[in-house]
This record gives sequence, structure tokens and C-alpha cells, in this order.
Amino acid sequence: MEHSRINLKTKKRIVIKIGSSSLTHETGRLNLRKIDDLARILTDFKNQGKEIILVSSGAIAVGIERLQLKDRPKTIEMKQAAAAVGQGALMQIYEKFFGEYNQQVAQILLTKDVVDHPIRKRNTENTFCALLSMGVIPIVNENDTVATEEIEFGDNDTLSAMVAEVIKADLLILLSDIDGFYTADPRLDSTAQLISVIERITPEIERAAGGVGSNIGTGGMATKISAAQIACGAGIDMVIANAAHLEDLYKILEGEAIGSLFLGQNIGIASEH
Repeated sequence: MEHSRINLKTKKRIVIKIGSSSLTHETGRLNLRKIDDLARILTDFKNQGKEIILVSSGAIAVGIERLQLKDRPKTIEMKQAAAAVGQGALMQIYEKFFGEYNQQVAQILLTKDVVDHPIRKRNTENTFCALLSMGVIPIVNENDTVATEEIEFGDNDTLSAMVAEVIKADLLILLSDIDGFYTADPRLDSTAQLISVIERITPEIERAAGGVGSNIGTGGMATKISAAQIACGAGIDMVIANAAHLEDLYKILEGEAIGSLFLGQNIGIASEH
């Protein structure tokens, strides 16, 4: 187990996903201090020689704020409108904070059909590789403005795993509002225990992933297991950790037992289906 953690020290190409609830206050407005910390830490990793890709939610949340909406939109049309306003504003904010650390970023908007199509998938990989070779940190989001079905059913956990697979990443880190993967929902079950290392995605693991996330984002633990199946199936290690403690990213990459590690090498994926 310890050896699996130590291996994280050698990871170079890393996809890091952060959700809407981790980037906003309880008011729904952006947590600028969190974004600043994220920009500083990811730039520091890049300065160490690592290749960093950030998958960021938040376009709809920013759009809600900019449009001064009282509640999260419920119709597809209003979600798309909020995303259209919010995506440009979100990138403007990221450019400002990363710019403080002299780090260039780039926006990449994806839909599922892009990574499902062989030629488009290869072109996407080439674009990522070109940006990384120039020291740029790509910031990825789902193209919510046009991806009707993806807005309704999509999530950035799955997107980040698909990105990790496309670019042949070494590691995927999902930053969430929970410390890792538990035997049950710790918010409902006081006896729930954190699982440090998951070697196999068993039916029991899948059942333990039941439940939903916050009312700000769209993901839950079930989507993280789906992401693990994609990433681990491609031989990519995946970590679930709490976004409340961004400095823990350093500890994770030093091999400390932070969050839950899903092993991508020779992982067995078992299912009842």
C-alpha cells in the first residue's frame, strides 16, 4: 500500500479536477482566495517540471452571479444562457490569477462526441500536447452552452477522466467536498470509514458510492466511481481528496496518505452487470 503512494512522487502529467462547490462560497459567489491558492499551487507544480491540466466547473455558477439570478436555473435554455455568460467570465478570472504568477493558461471546451470520434480525439490530444510543450496550463470545461444532453446528465468527474485517458495522463486528482471515498456517506453514517487505497472497484464499492453531492454542482460519489473506472481502466491512478485543503496537493504528490487512491495499474474492475 505504502509503495503505491510513493509512486505518486514520479507522476508528471497530472489532471486536476475541481468542482463548482469547491470554488464558491455558501452564497454561491466565487471564492477568490481559493482560486488564488489554486493558481499558485498549480503554477508551482508546473515550475517543478510537471505538466498540469485543470478541469474546472463553475461556468454556470459564475453566470448565475453575473446575471444576478436568485436560484440555479432549472431549464436547459437558462442553464445554457448562464454558461454562455459565465464561461468567458470564469476564464477572465483564471487568467487574472494565473497571470499574477506569470503562468499562461488556455481554454479548452469539450463535448463527449469529440472524445468519442477517433480523428477528433487525436486532434484533441495533439492540441493538449502542443500547449503542454509550450508550458501552458490548459483549463478544460464541458461546452455547456451547446451540449444539451451533457448539461442534463453530464459531470466533470467523467470529463476529467476522459481527458486523462485522451492525453495519457499519469494521475487524475478529483478535488471534492469530501475527504475521500468512504464505506458509506459520512454525512449520514457516523460509522463510515475512509478507504485509503482501492485496488479493485467491486460491486460493494459501487454500492457505497450511492448518494449525491451539493446543490451547487452536479456530481456525487457515484460519478467519481465512474471516473475511476475510466481512468483506472486506462492504467491511470486516481485520487479523491478534499478541495478545502489545497495545500494537501503537495502532500499527495509526496506520497502521503491523503484522500483515497484508486490504483490504475493492473486494477481489476468487477461488476454485477
